[in-house]
Parts: sequence; structure tokens; C-alpha cells
Amino acid sequence: MSKELNPWEAQAARFDYAAQKLGLDEGIWKILRQPSREIIVHFPVLMDDGKIEVFTGYRVQHSIARGPAKGGIRYAPDVSLDEVRALASWMTWKCAVVNIPFGGAKGGVICDPKRMSQGELERMTRRYTSELIEFIGPEKDVPAPDMNTNEQTMAWIMDTYSMHVRQTVTSVVTGKPVNIGGSRGRTAATGRGVSVACDQSLRYLGMTPGECRVIVQGFGNVGSNAALLLQEKGYRVVGIAEWDGGLYNSVGINIPALIEHRKRTGSIRGFAGAEEANSDELITSECEILIPAATENVLTSRNAGRVRAKIVCEGANGPTTPKADEILASNGVFVVPDILANAGGVTASYFEWVQDRMGYFWTEDEVNERLDRIMMASFTDVIRYAESHEVNNRIASYMLAIDRVAYTTKQRGIYA
Repeated sequence: MSKELNPWEAQAARFDYAAQKLGLDEGIWKILRQPSREIIVHFPVLMDDGKIEVFTGYRVQHSIARGPAKGGIRYAPDVSLDEVRALASWMTWKCAVVNIPFGGAKGGVICDPKRMSQGELERMTRRYTSELIEFIGPEKDVPAPDMNTNEQTMAWIMDTYSMHVRQTVTSVVTGKPVNIGGSRGRTAATGRGVSVACDQSLRYLGMTPGECRVIVQGFGNVGSNAALLLQEKGYRVVGIAEWDGGLYNSVGINIPALIEHRKRTGSIRGFAGAEEANSDELITSECEILIPAATENVLTSRNAGRVRAKIVCEGANGPTTPKADEILASNGVFVVPDILANAGGVTASYFEWVQDRMGYFWTEDEVNERLDRIMMASFTDVIRYAESHEVNNRIASYMLAIDRVAYTTKQRGIYA
């Protein structure tokens, strides 16, 4: 089970299978299988009580073949190098699936942000940024928010970088506040991309939103925005599963009211518009669409066989293990993989980077229109690959992405 739950092992297994199906050149296989750079930093931070703590941070750059590395920074007690490696490689494939000119990167700091003050988080973020100053930049590596980081974190990183280079460089990060170079539509972009992936899945399978019951696991930024947009499109969101408990209402949960309740109380628990439910049981409850939108390894060999959804649309990174994939496939579940389904976030980050670099900003409608167009085209590309190569959607996504990165790598040649 420990090997099944290791995200790097999961990524590597899928990469190897897809590369084999492609008949990938052995040399290119070796290049793309490993990250190009792994940075580990240990740095001191002065805490509020006057004591000094030493934190460990990572930044892994998997590929820069198609452009600058791109990927989020997460703060969590269980951040590990293997996790960051896997997330960096997934970012490479994700950017290639939606055909934007980035490679993949990821970063993280081992800490418990819930137990840190705003001042401590700022000092830690700024010191972590300064440790990576030679390795990040608009043409090198462009960080973004991830788990337990947000637009304020990105503002601190942007300011720290700008202070070092002695000029304001808004394009060094994405996911910033709009007033300092952020893009309209960025906050809801990942959830919006998930909703478009659901729309396209229904169109492909001959279903309609009105007949679809949706269960969302994780009600953070991705899950809440996906649920809100799907409800607006006529889907019935009947279940929400969170780490501290779940909610169920067979006629549909009022998502705007639930979002307001969570803002007010800090939790979805105690919401009057639904019954309390066990989160683990919700994931395997009967529905048309299940959206895992929280963390890795939610669907494993232990519970995949009990999943009763017709469609699994992955809002999180790596929520399904390779063994769970096999079980879902054998049960006829239509899976929209993470590197396609949640690519709306990095696509909108690309839009932000472009707008920062040209100093001209689009309206939210323009951002959403461009995002929808890219997500729909990418879904079609993956389905065509799956049909022509007779593989499932996840392997098709990997094959499409690897093919694009490998082609660019061959064109550029090997510098020696």
C-alpha cells in the first residue's frame, strides 16, 4: 500500500506505460523520466516568540523544454521530495496537454501554516523566496499558489523577487491580487475547467446536466467553484465530502448558501440545508459524477471497487492511484484525468503571465472565453488519442503530453 500511495511511483508507472505505448526513443525516455533539477533549502526564520526555527523547502523543475517551468508552492507538514517531484512532472504533462508554452515545476515548505501567524508566514515566504532567487523568474520558473498558499503569498514572493532585482517584476508569479498584476477569472479557473470537462464528458456520453447528480470531495477553491458553476449549469450537487465531515441532500445542496455558511463558520458542518454524512461513504455513494477535488490518493485499491459514479472528474492532483485506475476501468467508469480536468488553473496562470508581460489586461469574460475554448479543444484531443490508440483517457493524456514534449526535445537537440 505504501508503494501504491507514493505519488512519484504512481506518476512514473503511468509515464512508463504511456511511453511504451508510444514507442518512445530510449534516450528521450531517460530525459523525460527524471526531473532536470531538484533544489532543497534549509533556512532560518525568526518566530514571534523570539526563537529561531529552521524550515526545509523544495523546488523541483521537471522540464523547461517547451518554456519556463511552471507550478505551485504548497505549505504543509507532510510535504516530501517525492510528492514535489511527482507534482512537478504532472505539471509538465498538464501544460503539454493544454498546449501552453510552459514546462513543469513544483515547490513546497515543510511547516504547519495553521499554527503560524501572518508575520511568521510572511518571513518564511520571503526567506524561502530569497533562497530560490537564482532559480525563479519570468523566463526561468514561475510559481503559483497551491495547498495552504494564496494570492497574499504570491504578493510576498513577487515583492521579494522585485526587491532583489531592483525593479517591479509582476510576471515572476501568477495567482496574485488583481491590483498588482493578477488576472481576472484566475481564482475560479481550476473549478471552471473542471465544469467544462464535465460538460464535455456529458456531450461525449450522450447525457444531460439535468439528469446528473454530483458529489464533490473537497470544498476548497477548486471544489467550491466547480460545484457552484455546475449548479448554475443545471447539475444537481447532492453531496459534499470534507475532511471534517460531509453533507448530503438528494434534491440538491444550495451551493451559494453553503459557501456563505463556510465563510461565516469556517466549516461546512452545521449547514441547515443538508444532512450530515460520512465523507468516506459519500465518495462511494450512487451518483453520475464524482469530483475528487482535495488531495492525492483519495481513490485507491481499497475503495475504487465501491465507486458507483459513471464519471470521475479529477479536480485534485493525483487523487487516483494506478491500481484504482485499473479497477475503475474494469467497472466502466469514465475518468477525466487530473492533467486534463484541472488544467484550467495553469491555463489561466498562463493568461496572467501573458498579460503581465505585455502590460495589457483582459476582462473576465475574455479570460473565461479563452479558457473554455482551450479546455474544450484539449478534451477533444485526448478523446481522439484514446480512441485511436485504444487506451483509457489517462494514458491517452500522458501519451499526448509526452509526444508533444518529446517532439520539442528532439527538435531542440542535446546541448553538449
